[in-house]
Amino acid sequence: MIAIIKTGGKQYKVSPKDKLKIEKIEGEEGSRVVFDQVLLVADDNGKEISIGSPIVEKSKVEGVILKQARSKKIDIIKHKAKKRYNRRAGHRQYFTEVEIGNIVRA
Repeated sequence: MIAIIKTGGKQYKVSPKDKLKIEKIEGEEGSRVVFDQVLLVADDNGKEISIGSPIVEKSKVEGVILKQARSKKIDIIKHKAKKRYNRRAGHRQYFTEVEIGNIVRA
């Protein structure tokens, strides 16, 4: 069974036992999380498909938070040629790693 969920302004295609990194959500490591904004639910061979408008009613995806962490540092460099303007900064984005457990269909 597969589903498409929406969280953190992004959409993810998930199936049971998938591990994915999403935008940071509140919760401790090992706690359960429920995604109730399910956009599509389908079985493995694509025979039964439920498409929401915009979400599928009474469907949800359950998961477990594996890790709360920060990603690798990215460098931000601003430069203007011939103007002696240089700025340098770094950024590390927070993320949550989630293992998908059960997909509940309406």
